[in-house]
Amino acid sequence: MLGLFLAVFVGITLGLVGSGGSILTVPIFVYVFGVDPVLATAYSLFAIGATSIIGGAKGFISKDVDIDKLLKFGIPSMISVFLTRKFLVPLIPDQFNIMGYIIQQEVVLMVSFAVLMLFAAYAMFHEINIPKAQFPFITVVAKGVFVGSVTGIVGAGGGFLIIPALTNFFNLSMKKAVATSLVLIAINSFLGLLGDWRRIDLFDWNLLLQYTLLTIVGIFIGFYLSNKIDGKKLKRIFSVGIMAVAIFVLLTEFGII
Repeated sequence: MLGLFLAVFVGITLGLVGSGGSILTVPIFVYVFGVDPVLATAYSLFAIGATSIIGGAKGFISKDVDIDKLLKFGIPSMISVFLTRKFLVPLIPDQFNIMGYIIQQEVVLMVSFAVLMLFAAYAMFHEINIPKAQFPFITVVAKGVFVGSVTGIVGAGGGFLIIPALTNFFNLSMKKAVATSLVLIAINSFLGLLGDWRRIDLFDWNLLLQYTLLTIVGIFIGFYLSNKIDGKKLKRIFSVGIMAVAIFVLLTEFGII
């Protein structure tokens, strides 16, 4: 019940700020539902991808999705997420030998995810902005490739990276950036899932579909609340929550709690 309640919360965050859904979904599947971390990244791609489709469709209807920017930034990201999930993730060893210590793949994955969460929380809290400028095309491509790689490896849609890129690199308004981000998250998530198709037989579809349905309910709640809540204050509150989850993940994986 706790996990399903959190699914609604994840959807609300996507509807409100266009990011943060998958950064919470992986820990929820791992620590609340007891799903294997590697499989949890695939679950996250499906659930967040399906939910983002709804948000993206709303953006298309309201004409807030910037197609030109979606293609310029999105195509490198789309290619990167598919190749990463298809070829790089299978190469990750089951165990790592670090300074004589044998560490399981699951631990390395979750610690890496926690570090990513801390970065995301810091970026959201301080609202890091890049000075407005005309960035070289190669810089935009590199940013897209990086976002795709993050999505592929840890199953995070990368909204917390996409939103700043769209607002700073392309000077989009927050409303357009959120709508465009949701479309890109949806595409990246399903391309990542396509590259990881071999795990589909392992899915607990009953759990996954329940979770996904509730995140979709949540995103509609988020859309409704987005017109009533100060986005900047919400981002700061949300960033503190992400930081708390990241610290919990680190303490758990290091065996402290």
